[in-house]
Amino acid sequence: MNRQRGLSSLLMVLLLLALGTLLLQGLHQQQRSLLVQTASETRALRDAADAHSALQWGKTLTWQLQEAVSCQQKAALDWRACLRIFSDASVLLIGSSGGGRMLLWQSGAVEQNRIHFSPHGWSDFCPLKEVSLCQMP
Repeated sequence: MNRQRGLSSLLMVLLLLALGTLLLQGLHQQQRSLLVQTASETRALRDAADAHSALQWGKTLTWQLQEAVSCQQKAALDWRACLRIFSDASVLLIGSSGGGRMLLWQSGAVEQNRIHFSPHGWSDFCPLKEVSLCQMP
């Protein structure tokens, strides 16, 4: 009889060990999933900050007004800014994060041989009907 109690106690301990292992594996999988999601969101926030910085940097640059499309790159920070000048003297500045993962746009106009950007700020969607004009050249 004592032997049966010992065996049932051992089986109970093994059952608790198995359930604990399953619980820990489930928690580990959930933690890995959340870690991947957090890393993805962190990358997206970094890309957005880089695109905003590239756009602001592009507004400070000197652009050639004779060229319809021109781009400048700040390689150290992986920023790229391109300016499109249209026939009606309107302009579109495109700021890009590293590798073009995120684009932001700023509209403006050429007035008295200077570029004046819209005071209403940037846009995170293409402000033109022709979407191909919003892509990085």
